[in-house]
Amino acid sequence: MRISRRHFNRRLRHYCTAAAIALGLGSSALAQSDYPSKPVRILVPFAAGGTTDIIARTIAEPLGKELGQAVVVENKGGGGGTIGATEAARAPADGYLLSIATVSTTASNPAINPKVAYKPLTDFTPIINIAATPNIIAVHPSFPAKSYEEFVKAVQAKPDGYAYASSGTGGIAHLQMELFKTLTGLSMQHIPYRGSGPALADVVAGQVPILFDNLPSSMPFIASERLRPLAIAAPERIAALPQVPTFKELGLEPANRMAYYGIVGPKGLPEPIVQKVHAATAKVLQDPAVRKRIEDTGAQIVAGSPAEFAAQIKAEYEVYADVVKKQKLTLE
Repeated sequence: MRISRRHFNRRLRHYCTAAAIALGLGSSALAQSDYPSKPVRILVPFAAGGTTDIIARTIAEPLGKELGQAVVVENKGGGGGTIGATEAARAPADGYLLSIATVSTTASNPAINPKVAYKPLTDFTPIINIAATPNIIAVHPSFPAKSYEEFVKAVQAKPDGYAYASSGTGGIAHLQMELFKTLTGLSMQHIPYRGSGPALADVVAGQVPILFDNLPSSMPFIASERLRPLAIAAPERIAALPQVPTFKELGLEPANRMAYYGIVGPKGLPEPIVQKVHAATAKVLQDPAVRKRIEDTGAQIVAGSPAEFAAQIKAEYEVYADVVKKQKLTLE
């Protein structure tokens, strides 16, 4: 009996699906093997222009080429990153909405805010830590200090007379500056923004004199002398800013913490999708052009395993939960 090509293809798909079910795979496994079959969104839980945004956009296009589908970056700021992180945690576990996890979204904010609508250690599937970045204290050029020592004297002379800008209440910049204040006894007012991009804009414009920020987003303004760096959180002084001491050198080692920027999915993300995104991202990070673009900002490539990234998130959350407890910090 002769059958049409359409009928033959239909029967072939039926048999393949039946075989997959018989093997315990089912339609979900078939979908995973085809992943991605449409564009993938990467949600950045901060406004455009900050370090998180820079890193996401650096890898997006080459990652799309590796995966065979476009990778589109979307910004959703607010709440120190928690609004976007909440959306990412609630996404279907199909790999089509991933997000960039930071210390702010998975450690400092959940540590200070018990009402965050997700559990940082269980509501995400860690995939890969892309990079680690130094954090920095910088001031507007008009600030009456050209060195860290002069900065301390100026702030000591006017307790609460100066304000500092951060990417948002409960974010890494906020809690690291509060940690810095407890270590030094300095007193400054906090002005939170909806991401480091807006915070940077106001400090560069002279609206706020002091900034605690990630180095990559601040670096262009430092290079153009529109920001003056005073101290940096990094394992050692960096080549681009050899004159800037680390917090460790200044006797403030607890504040000498770098920030991570990695890809996560919602909880329950199937392992084949985790491994595919991990492998594709790791390959992108081997590209000399991508590495240079990220490293030129002052960041360091990490590209560890999903398990290593999960351990980093847990360790950082515990550090900031302890800081919040000891310092009795709240969102009020």
